[in-house]
Amino acid sequence: CETSIAYHIIQFNSQRIHLLIKMSTGFDALESRGEVAQLILADGSPPIQGRSFGAAAAVSGEVVFNTGMVGYPEALTDPSYRGQILVLTFPLIGNYGVPDESIRDEYDLPTYFESNEIHIAGLVVSSYSWEHSHWAAHKSLAKWLKDNNVPGIYGVDTRALTKKIREVGALLGNLVVNPPQSLPPTIEFSDPNKRNLVAEVSTKTVKVYGENNTTNIIAYDCGMKFNIIRYFV
Repeated sequence: CETSIAYHIIQFNSQRIHLLIKMSTGFDALESRGEVAQLILADGSPPIQGRSFGAAAAVSGEVVFNTGMVGYPEALTDPSYRGQILVLTFPLIGNYGVPDESIRDEYDLPTYFESNEIHIAGLVVSSYSWEHSHWAAHKSLAKWLKDNNVPGIYGVDTRALTKKIREVGALLGNLVVNPPQSLPPTIEFSDPNKRNLVAEVSTKTVKVYGENNTTNIIAYDCGMKFNIIRYFV
């Protein structure tokens, strides 16, 4: 590959190695599968180009980031990300697939997830692995997103995007698959913080876990993750 070639040339021609590294780490070096997609930020900056690996949908939400190295099934089902377009900074996503949602633990909670559904509005990654391999994998991340009508975009410099978010704060954005050739003069953005998010993510009925435990704990659900319930029980 060009990267390994560049490693040997660096001792002799630093100018050429700089060019080779740029070529091998840019979007052109990624496998160009999926439809064209764009992430449009409300700060007026040029649209961020990429390709789709999720549902062919258009969504609007608050653009936030997560720096975790593993655990995207847990992050995508975390109720605290409700209505948000999530940027994952780890450079490779999707390589271990998604576990079986029907597997339950001793409390009848999904073993590998933090809730019963995906809560993010859209997903932004640097590089998506079209092939996955893990003993617990049940489906690919792309199929999981498509099954839940959630768009995803890859080929994005997620670390540069995260740096911008850290400097200016969370931004509103639109994630669009198969965008029009030209943007409309006025772009509408939807702010999820204006919705009653607690009502969207909290339980509608009283639920009891660990009925035979000696200690009683009352928890008010404002978007509680399943792992919090496990710790309490």
